[in-house]
Amino acid sequence: QVIFALNQTLLQQESLRAGCFQIPYMTEDLIKHYNWGDISSIILNHDTSQMSVPNFINATLPAHECITAEEIDCYFWQELIHKQNERMGRRVKDLLHEHPNKSFFFAFGAGHFMGNNTVIDVLSREGYEIEHTPVGQAI
Repeated sequence: QVIFALNQTLLQQESLRAGCFQIPYMTEDLIKHYNWGDISSIILNHDTSQMSVPNFINATLPAHECITAEEIDCYFWQELIHKQNERMGRRVKDLLHEHPNKSFFFAFGAGHFMGNNTVIDVLSREGYEIEHTPVGQAI
C-alpha cells in the first residue's frame, strides 16, 4: 500500500506539472472561504477527502488497484482527520474544563472544519457553542 500510495502521488504530481490534471480548488480559495466562515461552499462539488488527505482513487485504475486506493483513502481520512478531530476536540474540552477562568486561542487547519465530524462537531456534542469571528472583526 505504501508503494502504491507513493506511485499514485508521484503520478498526480507529474500530471499537475504537465498540465494534464487540475486541483479543483486553490489555496487562496481555501483561505478566502475559511476567513469568511464559509469553508463548506468551496467543497459542495468536491469530495471532502481530497481537501486534506491524498486521494488515490482514479477512474483509470484497474479494479484491484481501485480497492487498494479506496482502502488507503479510508485509512487517511479516518487517521488524519476523524481521529485527530476527536483528539483535538477532547484536548480543547479538557483545557476549557480544567481552566474555566482562563482565555484560550485554538487554531486548526482548514481541513478540520470540513465534512462530517469536524472539530466544531466534536465540541458541539460536548455542549459547547462555537461562533465564527469574521475577518477584521475584533475578538
